[in-house]
Amino acid sequence: MKTNAKNWRRLDNSAKIFPIASSKKYSSVFRLSAVLKEKIDEKILKKAVEKVLENLPSFKVKLKKGAFWYYFEDNNKAVIVEEEKDYPCKYIEPSTNNDYLFKVTYWENKINLDIFHSLTDGNSGIIFLREIVYTYIEISHPENFNKKLRLERKLSNNTEDDYLKNYDKKSRGNRGGKKAYALKGKLLPLAAIGVTHINIDIKELKFNAKEKGVTVTQYLTAVIIYAIYKSNYEKYKGERPIKVCVPVDLRKYFSSETISNFFSYITIQADMKTNSIQSFDGLLKFVKENFEKLLTKEEISKTMSANVKLGNNVIIKSIPLFLKLVIVKLSYMEIRKYTTTTFSNIGRIGIIGEYKKYIDKFLMLIAPETVEKIKCSACSFENNLVFTFTSTLESTEVEQEFCKILKEQGIDIFVEGNGVHDFIS
Repeated sequence: MKTNAKNWRRLDNSAKIFPIASSKKYSSVFRLSAVLKEKIDEKILKKAVEKVLENLPSFKVKLKKGAFWYYFEDNNKAVIVEEEKDYPCKYIEPSTNNDYLFKVTYWENKINLDIFHSLTDGNSGIIFLREIVYTYIEISHPENFNKKLRLERKLSNNTEDDYLKNYDKKSRGNRGGKKAYALKGKLLPLAAIGVTHINIDIKELKFNAKEKGVTVTQYLTAVIIYAIYKSNYEKYKGERPIKVCVPVDLRKYFSSETISNFFSYITIQADMKTNSIQSFDGLLKFVKENFEKLLTKEEISKTMSANVKLGNNVIIKSIPLFLKLVIVKLSYMEIRKYTTTTFSNIGRIGIIGEYKKYIDKFLMLIAPETVEKIKCSACSFENNLVFTFTSTLESTEVEQEFCKILKEQGIDIFVEGNGVHDFIS
């Protein structure tokens, strides 16, 4: 099938892998949610999404198969908005979603935006969700908003592949290392996903982190590792290192405005056989040192460049797509064995003052999968940070230990869930 240059575009370097590696067992979907202070009206929400797509046409696409790679093509079908009926972060089936790579649902006062990772990353996903929320509030309360406020919101439709623009052709990335400890335990039935939201006072958390001489992300990463160590690793006599993958927004390092994927990652590798990190304070010091070592432009560039060079490898590029679907999927399954869990902290979500009074909080969820049976995420709004576990494990021992550690550190928390786990902190 011939395509018109006006209505199609290539996937960015990160986006290429997701359609090939993804399946119902590994969805490559993340969720961003906005919890409002009023019940959601389905008709208004649909109207809001339609309006936003007019201003952000880069999200108005479908995925098509090429000879060697997938590509995006304009999607002119009606967008579907419906009440939430399934677990979060599920595989988005194009045939039942009018071919869109995102899914908008709602439940009571919550707006959900599930996004297939080929479309974009979490930071640009927030731009999309935030516009939906802004527009929804404007339609719901027309008496309080005007065109001036809308004009103040400048939206980028830059879809440039900034990986190609910024990678170092001469750089040699660090790959390999030991396989990671994999969480053990009985799985939930029927592909269920358990969700645990831990609400934390951001001022309290920042105070504690500052007292320990670390950032909030470093602090929470250490709590994750220590919770896994005390609850699961010791119980099952783990041998391999606990490895936490932490995504990094590359826009902060390369002055990018792209709304395509533009992220890399660092991996915190904790060998829990080391005596010095078997205490929480010792682990905090270890995590801080590793963040400072790895979170530099030079080190991040190495990882990014290695991934870009792999994607641009002449041999890989020339392999027909039907063969890539087998080879790349098997390779990606092997690569995932080098991570215990992922922790993505999207940070503070800024909202224009006039809209704040209608919003309670924001949530971020990442799809767990076969190897990474638990995944972690966080985002903050006003004085509240919500730390979220998504899990395919029947036991909540890691979540409970995480809460126990925070409480022992003098941090008050409030726990919510999706009802899959009978878990109260």
